[in-house]
Amino acid sequence: MKVLVTGATGFIGRHVVELLLKHQHEVIAVARDIDKARSINWFNNVKFVNCDLNEPDLNISEILGIPDVLVHLAWSGLPNYKDLSHFEINLPTSYTFIKNMITAGTKHILVAGTCFEYGIQNGPLSEDMPTFPVTPYGLAKDTLRKFLDSLQKQYDFLFQWVRLFYMYGSGQNPNSLMAQLDRAIDNKDELFKMSGGEQLRDYMPIEEIARRIYFLIENSSIKGVINCCSGKPISVRSLVEKSIKEKNSDIKLDLGYYPYPDYEPMAFWGVCNECFQSTTEVIK
Repeated sequence: MKVLVTGATGFIGRHVVELLLKHQHEVIAVARDIDKARSINWFNNVKFVNCDLNEPDLNISEILGIPDVLVHLAWSGLPNYKDLSHFEINLPTSYTFIKNMITAGTKHILVAGTCFEYGIQNGPLSEDMPTFPVTPYGLAKDTLRKFLDSLQKQYDFLFQWVRLFYMYGSGQNPNSLMAQLDRAIDNKDELFKMSGGEQLRDYMPIEEIARRIYFLIENSSIKGVINCCSGKPISVRSLVEKSIKEKNSDIKLDLGYYPYPDYEPMAFWGVCNECFQSTTEVIK
C-alpha cells in the first residue's frame, strides 16, 4: 500500500512513517525541512518530497503521485493555539490540498483533529458530543472537519478524523511541558516552574498515538470521528512527578508559578473509541 504522510518530520509523523515502513508499506514523506528529514533514520527508505503545501501552483499528481492513503498531519503555528494563522492560512491550505488529493484519485483520507474542538467542556468527552471551539486552532480544525464532511456528499472517499488529546515522548515540541521538564532535569535545575498542576488531562506516549494511527490506516471499516486518547484522566502534577521519579531526579516543583490557561477547562479527558481495545497487542 502506498501512503502519503504530510508533516512527516513532525512529532507524530516521524513515528507514523517508521511504523509504516516496518510493515512494508511504500511511503511518500512530505515536509518543508529536508535537513531535518535527513537526520531521521528512515530518510533513505522513503520517497521524500520537500515542498510547502501553501504553494499555490503545487501539482498534486505530478509531484506527489496518487497514494492509496493520505495521512494529513501537517499543521504549522503550534503550540500557539491563539494564532490567527490557524484559520487564515492552515484551514484553507489544508482543505484545498486534501480536496485536490481526493479529486486526483486518493480514496482513503486520515486527518489529525484535536481535543481543542470541544472547547470549554468539562469531564469525559465523547465523539458524538457537539463541538464549541474557543481558540483559532480549535476553530480551524473543527471547520476543516465540517468542510470534509460536506465534501463527502460530492465525492466518494473514506474519511477518518483522528481527534488527538495530549502526548509526550521523543521528538516533542521543545516548548511543551514534558520537554521543558526533561531539559530542567538534564540541566540539574533546582526548581521546575509550572502551573498549580491540578488540571486533569488525557496523556499518552507518542508511540501509542502512532500505533493507533497505523491501526486506523489498516482498518478502513472504521470511519468518522475517532477519539485517540487513553480515556484515563491524570493530573498534570502527577504526570510531572511520575516523570521526575522515573528519572531519579530531586528537582523541586515551583507550583503555581504560571496561571492556568484560559482556553482549557480544568478537567477533561476523552472517551476512548472501542476500536482501540486491543491495538497494543495487534500492532507492535
